[in-house]
Amino acid sequence: MPLEIIEKRLQKLADKKTAETLQKFFKTGPGEYGEGNANKKKGIYELYLKNSRHVNSWDLVDGSAAHIVGTFLMDKSKAPLCRLAASKNLWQRRIAIIATFHFIKNGQFSETLKISKLLLTDKEDLIHKAVGWMLREVGKRDMLTSEAFLKEHYRVMPRTMLRYAIEKFPEPHRQKYLKGEI
Repeated sequence: MPLEIIEKRLQKLADKKTAETLQKFFKTGPGEYGEGNANKKKGIYELYLKNSRHVNSWDLVDGSAAHIVGTFLMDKSKAPLCRLAASKNLWQRRIAIIATFHFIKNGQFSETLKISKLLLTDKEDLIHKAVGWMLREVGKRDMLTSEAFLKEHYRVMPRTMLRYAIEKFPEPHRQKYLKGEI
């Protein structure tokens, strides 16, 4: 979605009191680290990532990462996603995988598979769920790509990740994965 459309939508939803609060939170005033960046695409992306340590819930990540990080990185290097995936911060790792939803929606699956592989051994169930969800989304669009990844990795995936990834498979096929018969 072009930045202009987003800005118009945001202006319609604008709440002056909330805007003032958010501007203080993201420090967009004169002389502050986000000065002049509040209304620029790159600035929004940079502010989001600089403040991702303050993001502390799955709904904030799930509602924003694909739209902000994924959209921004669509035509750029995806290296920031690998850095986020390697973070000790749970929310930054979740941002890494959820951001790839933007690519999935545009028929690009390689980054999702790459980040999924990096997160295969993650200890957090919120990461297992997010990776499984993104793998399921890949499968909705390209079952062969999804199956190739799953066949290679399903034996080492956390059970929750696998269950999310195969949730929409026909029941007999799901059972084969769950029983290790693939």
